[in-house]
Amino acid sequence: MEPRRPLYASLTLLILVTSSHGGHLKSGPTLKMDQALLTFHNQLTEEMQVFYTSDSCYKCVYQHLVTVKPNNNNASAVISTKFPLTLQVEWTRNVTLCSWSQTYGEGGHYSVWIQMSEAASNPSCTTAVDKRPNNVHLPLLVGALSLAVVALLFVVAPYIYRRRCTSKCIRTICCQGPEYSVDNDGAQACEVEHNTAKAKPTRLRSLDTFRGFALTVMVFVNYGGGGYWFFQHAPWNGLTVGDLVMPWFVFIIGTSVVLAFRSMQRRGVSRQQLLRKITWRTVVLLMLGFCFINYSPRDGPYFLGPERNPTESESLVEPRPGCGPLLATVADYHPAGDSVALHHFAHACTQLPHVNPSIGYLGAGGIGDNGLYPNCTGGAAGYIDRWMFGDNMFRYPTCKEIYHTTQPFDPEGVLGTINSIAMGFLGMQAGKIIIFYRGANVRILCRFLVWAVILGISAAILSKCTRDGGFIPVNKNLWSLSYVMCTGCFSFLLLGGMYFVTDIKGWWGGQPFIYPGMNSIFVYVGHSLLGFYFPFSWEMRFQESHWEWLFQSLWATALWVLIAYLLYRKKFFLKI
Repeated sequence: MEPRRPLYASLTLLILVTSSHGGHLKSGPTLKMDQALLTFHNQLTEEMQVFYTSDSCYKCVYQHLVTVKPNNNNASAVISTKFPLTLQVEWTRNVTLCSWSQTYGEGGHYSVWIQMSEAASNPSCTTAVDKRPNNVHLPLLVGALSLAVVALLFVVAPYIYRRRCTSKCIRTICCQGPEYSVDNDGAQACEVEHNTAKAKPTRLRSLDTFRGFALTVMVFVNYGGGGYWFFQHAPWNGLTVGDLVMPWFVFIIGTSVVLAFRSMQRRGVSRQQLLRKITWRTVVLLMLGFCFINYSPRDGPYFLGPERNPTESESLVEPRPGCGPLLATVADYHPAGDSVALHHFAHACTQLPHVNPSIGYLGAGGIGDNGLYPNCTGGAAGYIDRWMFGDNMFRYPTCKEIYHTTQPFDPEGVLGTINSIAMGFLGMQAGKIIIFYRGANVRILCRFLVWAVILGISAAILSKCTRDGGFIPVNKNLWSLSYVMCTGCFSFLLLGGMYFVTDIKGWWGGQPFIYPGMNSIFVYVGHSLLGFYFPFSWEMRFQESHWEWLFQSLWATALWVLIAYLLYRKKFFLKI
């Protein structure tokens, strides 16, 4: 699920560009995407040191930016504009002159004047904008409007086409053929055909739609998400759009397992046949993982790492009549539920540093947490993975750039797998609810809502609704307990909403997400193997803004959705 490439621009890339005398630069650098130019003008008689830290870096040690010589000298640096920065100007004798936090705009030129204040005898720092920044969200707005127009066309066009057959005359013309007669029987035949087209399918459209939606977002994220930080994975703590994709997929796997097992049991498939099918699917998925997920043309030689996509399944049993209606679906997985709860408790014991710092460490290491744990990236999770796998691990974790870490770290490691299994277990509960209350749609939606509320409140308590200040912060890299509960809440809400709109009301057929949802293995393997070749991607020429990268991400994602649609029309579905 992780893109095997470093980020396009360093999250906190700050590069010394030039320095000159007289207060003006002779030439300015060429700025790229998510970069701005910051120039310091020192009008004092002493040399100044400028330090910085990113506000998204938790308790990070200040890093040196530039040295500004005295007497009307200046120094410039290219800074990252992805996250707010805190800058600090110090005298050479380590006395802080001024400090401020600011969000800088892409492509902007800024000046900081270090001078004596006119109102007082103390020196001060004054910020000025020399060149206005670009509107970084304009490409996103244009892209969203374009997608909205395309979606509207897909909705309006079939509606107009259906309205053509409203009159009796046109219905007669539409139904001309050897099997129809130009009389009342022809009209009846049209009605039968119309009713047959509207017959509800036995397959849950919401399930395929949810899977396809998660897969489409995943493909978009893996193509870079237009270079926007909120479409990529969070550096450490926090939650972005990119962090939602894999839990959704694991959740829908759990739901699909329950429904698939029930279908096979109704067809009389024996337990031995189920076991053979599970074993076969597990082996094939592991081979696909080794061949495609750990390799892309930009990685160079084949990289063998730990298994990143473990699978988990449970046998489906009938509901127990002695259980209450609210707990019946949970009690059906009593042995598995106890195992998941026990693993959760053991996992939580490594994730409570705020209660007892000696138990575990949740930080990214590097320069974070005041630089006290530079080689402890991921705490117990990272330690166990490095002990088991050595250097055969993911070398570009999301925290590498901003926290300046040196240790490899895999976000789908051993401890993280425990909570990912719990995510699959939540999906199994959703599938069991659908089966147990089949036909009682209100009960299904109410129980989805109850699960979402319980998980959401639990996540809010554990994280204290903050990024870094909770008991257990929301963290995708560690698959923290609060992260699983938060994404589980969103999963129940999304599946419930799609179930209501597509399967109950029939207001939406799930297009276009249903097409990749019914061919998810083909789309995922295909974009992993061919995603970095033309026509899906190309070497970008306009690197000073998000325009080209966003277009490339949307273009490549749309191509895979189109391919899935064409395969759907040909009734080709890659199954294992």
